[in-house]
Formats: sequence, C-alpha cells, structure tokens
Amino acid sequence: MNRRNFLTTSAATTAGMVFAGTSGIAAKELHTLANAPAAKIKVALIGTGSRGCGMWGRDLVKEYPDYLEFVGLCDKNQGRVETGKRFIGVSCPVYTDFEKMMKETKPDLLIVTTMDATHHEFIIRGMELGADIITEKPMTTDEQKVQAILDAEKRTGKKCRVTFNYRYSPHRAKMWELLKAGEIGELTSVDFHWYLDTSHGADYFRRWHRLTACSGSLWVHKASHHFDLLNWWIDSDPETVFAFGELNFYGKNGPFRAENCRNCKHTQECKFYYDIMKNDYYKALYVDNEKYDGYLRDGCVFKNDVDIFDKMGASIRYANGVQVSYSLTSYSPYEGYRIAFNGTKGRIDAWIEESKPVSDKNYDEIVLFKNFSKREYIQIPFGTSGHGGGDKLLKDQIFLPNIEDPFKQCAGTRDGALACLVGIAARNSIASGKAVKIADLTSIKPQAVKEYRRV
Repeated sequence: MNRRNFLTTSAATTAGMVFAGTSGIAAKELHTLANAPAAKIKVALIGTGSRGCGMWGRDLVKEYPDYLEFVGLCDKNQGRVETGKRFIGVSCPVYTDFEKMMKETKPDLLIVTTMDATHHEFIIRGMELGADIITEKPMTTDEQKVQAILDAEKRTGKKCRVTFNYRYSPHRAKMWELLKAGEIGELTSVDFHWYLDTSHGADYFRRWHRLTACSGSLWVHKASHHFDLLNWWIDSDPETVFAFGELNFYGKNGPFRAENCRNCKHTQECKFYYDIMKNDYYKALYVDNEKYDGYLRDGCVFKNDVDIFDKMGASIRYANGVQVSYSLTSYSPYEGYRIAFNGTKGRIDAWIEESKPVSDKNYDEIVLFKNFSKREYIQIPFGTSGHGGGDKLLKDQIFLPNIEDPFKQCAGTRDGALACLVGIAARNSIASGKAVKIADLTSIKPQAVKEYRRV
C-alpha cells in the first residue's frame, strides 16, 4: 500500500474509532473527518539547477499544492539554493549540508536533481535516512554505482522511482499500444536514430555534461532516455551491446576556443556563441552565483577538456531475440528522431521533428504498414506539456491519487539500471573493442519478458 492510500485509509479508520467511542459526535462531523484529504507528502529537493527549480520545484508547487509541501532545499552552491527558493516560491529552509537537511526536515520523499555522477550518493543516503526517492535520469553513471543503489533499496526497504518522462508522451505511448496489440506481428528488429541539433546538442558541450566523469557521457546522460524507451517498447531486457563512438565535431575539433562565451574574443565569428546574459533566469541562477563554486553555464563547446563522444552507434541484442540498430548524432541541423519497428506482419515508422519541422502540422504521425496491405497514417496531437506531452502525465501519476498505469510507464530501479547499463556497456565496448554482456555488469540478469513492478 502506498503512503497516500495508507493515510486515506487511516483517516477513515480514525473516524470510525471516534464514532464508536463518542456517542455525541454529529454525523456531519464524522463525514468530514472520514473524507478529509490525506496528509501532504513532505518533499525535499537536492540540486537546485534549472531542472530541479523548474520541473521538480516551481511546477510542483503550482500544480499539486493540495498533495505536497516542500520542507527543504539543498545545493552545494549557497547562492543558487537561495535563488532557487525564490524562483520555486516556497518558504522552507535551505541547506548546503545534505545530512543536516534530511535529519532536520525528515522528508517522506527526496527528489534528486544533482549532477549525474552524484545521484547514487543522495539516492542511497536518502533511503538510509528514511525517504523514498524520485531521481532524474540517468539513475547513475557506472555499473558499481548501479549495484550500490540496487543493494541499498533492498537493504532499506525504501523505493526509488526514475523519471523517464519520454515514456509518457502520447505518440510514444501509441507506439507501445500498437506493438502490444500485435499490429505488426512478432517484433524482430528496431532501427532507432536520434539527432540533436546545433542548439540543444551543443548545450551539452557547454556544461558539466561534456566530462564523462560527471555525466557518464551522452551514452548515459542522454541515451539512457532512448534505451529506456527501447526496453519498454520491446518488453524485454537488453542482453549484449557492441558499440562505436568518436569525438569528431566539438572539443578539440573546433577552430578556436576560450574558457566561456562571455570571455571569448571570437564572438563575432563563432556560430556557437551563446549570450547567457539575455536569459534572465540563467543569469540569476548561474551567472550571479559563479562566485560560490566557479561553475560556468556558458562554457566553450570547443574546450580541450571535452572527453565525451559526439557521434555514437550501437548494435543491441535483447533477451527475446530482437535486434536494435541505434545511433546518436549531436551536431545535426535539426532535432528529432527516426524509428522503425520491423515485425513478421509489417512495420511501424515514425519521423518525429522536435525542431525545424518541414511543415506546420500540430501532430506527430505514425505510419502502420502491414504486409500485403496499404499504409495507415495515425496522427497524434501534440502534447500540452514538456517532452512531447509527457511531463504532466508523469507528475500526475506520481502525485495524484488513484492514477492507473495501463501502459506500464512507471519506472523503478530495475528500469533505471537497465537504461543506464546499455550506455555503460556501449562505453565499455568502445574501450575494449569487444561486445559486452549486460549480465556481467551487475546482479541483474536479463529476462526475455520484461519484469514490471509498479513503484
């Protein structure tokens, strides 16, 4: 029984006890007590960057005030956590000491939105201190940290949910529905190619994401989103990964470089020049607080310390025999992806344009083409929240009572681990020149039919 259901049931039970022991209680008062809303979830947030302050801060305060309350905010940067508090619009205390926040505020739920490589620290310690966890993807960045999280969840009895919002966008859910309905027969292979443009893609090379030690590389930070979709769509666990990857465009490949855009003499000639001072939110959150930790949000995309790949390709075999051809390019002129599901009775195609679309259509299109038949065009209206309409649906399922999960979109630590492990295996494959088996990385053994556990 989850906490919200437990509290609701407790309220009704308490009302019955009061009624049984107090003959003078009015029926109206009894009804009010029995139907009182459950106590609000006490929430703490660690990591007050833009994602923490926005999607997991201000948005929650605006959308779910009857269901949750923030009891603490924490960030290693004192200025940023103070700025984040003002932006989110809460009155709770702020901290730079995580242990102190947890022990003083005793949250029911800890939201982790720190740098990827530190997720495991706060997930594990948060569970040890009595909180359930919501963590941004990727859950963590290497196989040792994955195993430590799995062990901590088992040891503490607490739960960790990974926020794979891509699962919740309506057009991706429709693909899942078509596959589960057997519209193309037995699924045999998938072609999945993702394109990051010279705006969004370049931004990963400005920030801490450019360092493998911080992000696990785009194989983990970005592609874990894509691998989770594949794991969910295919309904099986990845088994073997072989990969290639290189840095061909950013970093050392640039014609010139500087520490960051504001201090560069090449602003007039560099097509990647980014004026962070025009973004009031980023200026307040990052630039005004650089003095505390030296972090530069507008770093140069051509810095020599960039050590992540900007082009990647992998072959992935699943435990049920499905084969996947995957690629990621981070310097494309447009953003989006192309995917094809090949089955024994047909094929599903989609070309999703997330920037610079070729038309002004207000829908995403899926093409269902059955063998010996005509194409069927399925049009899915654009979602009304971020990440293809997935953000609001994900948060509703977490925070609102009695939201079902018909598409099995809820993701726990096993899902989070397997999404990371495909990227980790790809990284290890490039280093060794050999195929890597998922079963060799952690205690998770791939299953032909994916295990589902609602968190």
